[in-house]
Amino acid sequence: MDLTQIAQLLDQTLSSDGHVVRTSTEALDRLSSLPQFPFALLSIASGGQNQGQRVAASTYLKNFARRNIEVSHGSSSRVSQEFKSQLMRTLLQAEASVLKVLVEAFRIIVVAEFVKQNSWPELVPDLRSAIQSSNVISNSASSELSTINTLTVLHALIRPFQYFLNPKVAKEPVPPQLELIAKEILAPLLTVFHHLVEKARANHGRKDLETEKILLLICKCLYFAVRSYMPSAVAPLLSSFCHDLIFILGSLSLDHGDTSEDEYLLRLKTGKRALLIFCSLTTRHRKYCDKLMQDIINCVLKIVKCSSNISKLDFLSERIVSLAFDVISHVLETGPGWRLVSPHFSFLLESAILPALMLNEKDMSEWEDDPEEYIRKNLPSELEEISGWREDLFTARKSAINLLGVVSMSKGPPTVSSNNGSSASSKRKKGEKNKKNNQRSIGELLVLPCLSKFPIPSDATASDPKILKDYFGVLMAYGGLQDFLKEQKLAFTTTLVNTRVLPLYSLSFCPPYLVAATSWVLGELASCLPAEMSADIYSSLLKALAMPDKEDTSCYPVRVAAAGAVAGLLENEYLPPEWLPLLQVVISRIGNEDEENIILFQLLNSIVEAGNENTAIHIPHIISSLVDVISKSIHPSVEPWPHVVVRGFEALAVMAQSWENFMVEEVEQNDSSEKKASGQGAIARALSALLQQAWLTVPLEAEASPPASCIDHSSTLLRSIILSVTGSSVIVELKLSELLLVWADMISNWHAWEESEDMAVFDCIKEVVSLHSKYGLESFIVRQIPPAPAPPVPQRSIIEAISVFVSEAILQYPSATWRAFSCVHILLHVPKYSSETEGVRLSLAAVFCRAAFSHLKGVRSKPSSLWKPLLLAIASCYLCHPDTVEAILEKEGDGGFATWASAMAFACIHSSEVSLSTKSEIKLVVMTLLKMTERLLGVGNPSGGLLRDCFTSLIKTSIQLKELDEEMEEEENDEESEDDNDDEDEDDDEIEIDDEESESEHEETEEQFLERYAQAASALENGTVEEGDAEDQEVEIELGSLEEADEQKMVISLIERYHHVLIKGQALSPELVSSFINAFPDSTSFFHQYM
Repeated sequence: MDLTQIAQLLDQTLSSDGHVVRTSTEALDRLSSLPQFPFALLSIASGGQNQGQRVAASTYLKNFARRNIEVSHGSSSRVSQEFKSQLMRTLLQAEASVLKVLVEAFRIIVVAEFVKQNSWPELVPDLRSAIQSSNVISNSASSELSTINTLTVLHALIRPFQYFLNPKVAKEPVPPQLELIAKEILAPLLTVFHHLVEKARANHGRKDLETEKILLLICKCLYFAVRSYMPSAVAPLLSSFCHDLIFILGSLSLDHGDTSEDEYLLRLKTGKRALLIFCSLTTRHRKYCDKLMQDIINCVLKIVKCSSNISKLDFLSERIVSLAFDVISHVLETGPGWRLVSPHFSFLLESAILPALMLNEKDMSEWEDDPEEYIRKNLPSELEEISGWREDLFTARKSAINLLGVVSMSKGPPTVSSNNGSSASSKRKKGEKNKKNNQRSIGELLVLPCLSKFPIPSDATASDPKILKDYFGVLMAYGGLQDFLKEQKLAFTTTLVNTRVLPLYSLSFCPPYLVAATSWVLGELASCLPAEMSADIYSSLLKALAMPDKEDTSCYPVRVAAAGAVAGLLENEYLPPEWLPLLQVVISRIGNEDEENIILFQLLNSIVEAGNENTAIHIPHIISSLVDVISKSIHPSVEPWPHVVVRGFEALAVMAQSWENFMVEEVEQNDSSEKKASGQGAIARALSALLQQAWLTVPLEAEASPPASCIDHSSTLLRSIILSVTGSSVIVELKLSELLLVWADMISNWHAWEESEDMAVFDCIKEVVSLHSKYGLESFIVRQIPPAPAPPVPQRSIIEAISVFVSEAILQYPSATWRAFSCVHILLHVPKYSSETEGVRLSLAAVFCRAAFSHLKGVRSKPSSLWKPLLLAIASCYLCHPDTVEAILEKEGDGGFATWASAMAFACIHSSEVSLSTKSEIKLVVMTLLKMTERLLGVGNPSGGLLRDCFTSLIKTSIQLKELDEEMEEEENDEESEDDNDDEDEDDDEIEIDDEESESEHEETEEQFLERYAQAASALENGTVEEGDAEDQEVEIELGSLEEADEQKMVISLIERYHHVLIKGQALSPELVSSFINAFPDSTSFFHQYM
């Protein structure tokens, strides 16, 4: 293979010219099929002419491995031993920039070969030999192997074992591969680690860069090794290893360390990894570290003292303080935790936790320079992605708040005496919870008295910066006491909020950062606030929500905190006494700034969903206001739409759905009025205007169609418009036909909707078909040829574009199969097709049939719940055009028509997985089997097995349909008697609810948790989770014109015409014949041979 050519192509991939990059990448892709191609990449990665070329070769090899190497269980190895050996040699000698990329390719191969298949037996011995021969370990400067490189390879090898490999097993043993690595490599490395730590101790503060890198890499390897499992070779060495980690943590100078030095920065990273190891040991492997906890606690107590200097710490140093708080929290939650931590409660509270909570200079700077960052770190809420879980958001303040919550709930060790010598810890596990209820918690004994020492700011002290900054910390502390306050009497919480929180809103001037913290506290305490305080709390939050910016100070965080608090209250069903003032404040604020609009849109969603009928009456006015705001940010030619527009459409969709629910309830109560009708009309006009601006105003010179943004929410809005239609004139006024053409075209090209939880597209499809059936839609079935000067090429009609979307759903997305299958029946049977438009229905049937049969072939090996929608979709197509469907099925191969017909018969007779549950399904099957039986009889093979199976299935499903009709009649007659028993049922329900609540009080054990997740993992692997919601599987399908058919008469007629063939030629069971005669007495004469 020509290395020069490949090297030149790799150089070209680094070009700034996009065309050159694409051309060279395509050329490399063509060469990648050659067997020597990966070897060539390795050669260039190790000996390329320049660093850019070597990194490019490594990057392409990484991507090549990702595309071509199989990682599933049971797959055969596709990586040769020669290549793996050359890859290892390259890794061990590669420069740092190449190693960083190339090790990712190595990890992909490790997962496929070593982790999944437990092959590559020489990997561990070879790596152990390489580590022993490396420059630092062998203490040989002449060694060609870098210890840094060998440990980097080890790190990549261990990394896949940081998580459980088989989640289907509740108590998974340590994988043998990890045990081998631990025995052969990790255990000896811990001895090396100890020697390096002793060397660092002897250097009295002087740090060596290479040594620090090695210490960090070994710590990373051990962290991944013990994060989930505990290898047997590592457990005996934990004591020495942890004491080495304690020394490293003790060597950190968090109060005045210079992190600009690479050596000290590496030491900080090693310290961070040490604390992560301590967290894993205390939470996952307590029995191995109980004797070490005292030393660990003493170590981390020294670290958390640095929280008083938190504003001067860089990110990494603060992260170490944060993790130290986390270690204490984890230890306190263990059996010996109280004994180890309780002597230090006062120190922790006064010298570590509260100093971390107080407002500092860094907070003030972030408030002004980066308010979004300030909110993420200090005022997290459920609104927006603003409270994500990135590591940079795990601040010392958050960890201190969490520790404070754990401390406040502590009630001391068990005070139960034991006469039989059993340990206190065993008593604690069994009955301590009830026996400790009478004990006073540390929150009551220590935390609240300590917080009460700080005076609440008043108008007289509002200018004292120390009082304000300290009270900020007090508010942060209150925000961490939710669990503690839940256990207190409501009067306790009422007094606390009335005396220590709400008065801040009444100050003549309260600093914005204090108001924001106060609002955040109310949101955090939402689950334990007394109902009688609702008016005062919402009144205070509305002040904050409407707070304008002060001269040089932004109040944006104040408003965001208030919005988050209101959302938190509503989430906990803590409702306002009046809804209108809340709506007015929110609506009045929307339209000022895009970032704030996004938050307010989300808050509005929460208000509308929680308010139900209380807010629904205001929805017409709200929607009109929102449309005006959103329309200002819409640019039809911009793809994708701005985030504020997306959030706006989401809010409109929530309100449209809420209005629909409200109208349904009003109709049921016969309370429909002109006012509500006018409200529906106003909503439809506003939404239509918005969609027209988004979809119908694309510049004429633009060749692309409108941006396919917010398909799901747009479909909800379009459906709301359709529901308002009362006549053909309204369709014209709202330009529905034009909107539907654009919408149908967009969904036909849409391939990402499966990520959405609520696939509103399908609901909209059903309403579109219903609207056409009532009033007729222009271009629904056939689209007119466009006028000149456009080319006279017929374009897709609405239903043709919809069919593309539905067929794609059937073919590609198992989770959407049920909804798609219901649309198949509607599209084929509900519209009225004329002789001129029957060709359109034929094309739909062909498209749906191909998609359903293709999917069926992939799942037919084992009966599953997906069989039914796929079989019935083909059945609907078959009833429309049997000749076409038979031809398509035969062309598709794999048995074709016989495969589908046999599967239909099997599903009716044998399979409990594919049980027919609704009358419409059974009717569809009966009519399909009628058609199939009649056509098979025409072939002239009355003794064929397929005919026998079809006729037997027809008899069985006909009986099932007749019995279902009789059951439905009986149910209608019994409704009155059921109503009389409702009161008794409600009493029974209340008893059941009480039982469930008492059961829910029992905390889930670790064993129960692991068992539950093992079951969920098994279900996920078996594919049962992919098959759609259970509620989708119980929906009656719409059969349109087929509903009018009398299938019972048709069955009797078929038997009457062909009984001499069907009855005499088939071996029917006497039980089946008897059941059929009982259901259809008129058929007795045809079955005299079975009498």
